[in-house]
Amino acid sequence: MMYAYDFRKIARDALRGRWGLAVITGVIATLLGGAASIGPELELKISDSGRNIGVAVGGQQIFTTAETAHFTYFPVLSGVLIGVVSLIVVIGLIVGALYFILGSVIEVGYSRFNLELVDPVDQQKNPDMGVVFGYFSRWKTTAVAKLLQSVYIFLWSLLLIIPGIVASYSYAMTKYILAERPELTASEAIQLSKEMMYGNRWRLFCLQFSFIGWAILSALTLGIGNLWLNPYTEAATAAFYREISGTWYVGKTEEAGFAAGFSETV
Repeated sequence: MMYAYDFRKIARDALRGRWGLAVITGVIATLLGGAASIGPELELKISDSGRNIGVAVGGQQIFTTAETAHFTYFPVLSGVLIGVVSLIVVIGLIVGALYFILGSVIEVGYSRFNLELVDPVDQQKNPDMGVVFGYFSRWKTTAVAKLLQSVYIFLWSLLLIIPGIVASYSYAMTKYILAERPELTASEAIQLSKEMMYGNRWRLFCLQFSFIGWAILSALTLGIGNLWLNPYTEAATAAFYREISGTWYVGKTEEAGFAAGFSETV
């Protein structure tokens, strides 16, 4: 059995000489919603003082019609915006849905990128950044899979926080499974992830927790360190998937070995 140290070492070895490519790909995936989301968020708030609209990016508000905002100096514009709030909300929902779908596709493609990064059979050359955009033909499956995971985690969270956390770990391998077996349905991929993670949830938690020191250092750099930390953690998690699925030597043209390798691990 491999441990957090082993997965981190595999990630470091895979990233050696490829840090630039991994950082650029990670930034693209993040901006498109395929990693930690920093996309735009439309907010509608109703308070005692009235309604106001806000736009936030990365959790930071960059525009609002609230009276305390800079747009106080444009009361006419603020009034017009509030008057068409329904239209803005509808547009926001549409944009949010499209961003969600795009993010689900990029998430699976980015998972494929990281699998190629750590695969021994692929380490003689750089992984193809283009695989990040290679799953648009499966957008329905990726979107449904992401939606189902969100719903399931939310429902489990209603029972208290811990069941929701456990559920999130149970579904954590879904994106990697879809990256290698896009012909599966969303439900089938989620079920496979649950089976694969049975007995391995704690191991994934320990792997993620082992990066806590680097996360603290990244925070001290105002988040700039995350440009390198995120590819590091993603590569280590891809190595973790390879180990628990028994597919270490599955290459681009050898995906038929997935079922055989997985059956040995469960």
